[in-house]
Amino acid sequence: MAAAESEKEVAELEPLEGRDLELEAEEEQEESEEAVGSAKKRVVPGIVYLGHIPPRFRPLHVRNLLSAYGEVGRVFFQPEGGFVRRKKKAAAASASGGKKRSKYSKDYTEGWVEFRDKRVAKRVAASLHNTPMGARRRSPFRYDLWNLKYLHRFTWSHLSEHLAFERQVRRQRLRAEVAQAKRETDFYLRSVERGKRFLAADGDATRPNGSWTFAQRPTEQELRARKAARPGGRERAHLANAQDQARSNRGLLARIFGAPPPSESMGDPMVVKDS
Repeated sequence: MAAAESEKEVAELEPLEGRDLELEAEEEQEESEEAVGSAKKRVVPGIVYLGHIPPRFRPLHVRNLLSAYGEVGRVFFQPEGGFVRRKKKAAAASASGGKKRSKYSKDYTEGWVEFRDKRVAKRVAASLHNTPMGARRRSPFRYDLWNLKYLHRFTWSHLSEHLAFERQVRRQRLRAEVAQAKRETDFYLRSVERGKRFLAADGDATRPNGSWTFAQRPTEQELRARKAARPGGRERAHLANAQDQARSNRGLLARIFGAPPPSESMGDPMVVKDS
């Protein structure tokens, strides 16, 4: 009887041990699948673009504000242009009465923030867009809004290449402007030297040389002056003026009194004499 009972217990324990082995195998398989899935779903960093950066807002501020939502990596802010900085410095100096140590803050125009996980970056850009930057009432950025956009398939190497390209374009433009200014200066200096040689060709800088000669047609006033300067020219001029005035007076009287023109009045006596 004891032997039979022991056989029954062994027969009952065998399926239980088989089930435990199956469960252990399934757990090991699930763990291996999870490991493979985690290897496939590796963490990919994501970049968020900041379109608006308020004055006195620094990379340390954005790191402190966005670190509450996820791990933040690299942060880059694009500074203002040189012309804008110079204008601000001049305005600050004029406001402070021309003092050298005037209060001037270096501001930025745009920025990029890298998150360790792109899913966190997407969630941050979707949830914080158009919301106040400062949550506290006394925060200096309370009335500024986040302007965030997740850059799809954008990596930090793309940003480095873009910034390097902008620097190269800026240098090339500056080089072209300097070359253009140098050409204009050389042309001006050559023109000045040519003008000096042209004016000082015959030893007198105030008088042009013989190559600058031309014939000007005399005006009507000059012709009259020449005629009046001849011997007897003044009397002839007076006589011609008197004749012209008398002729104009005869025509005017004829039109007023209805008399025949001077030619007809002179022709009638001739007719009477012939008759």
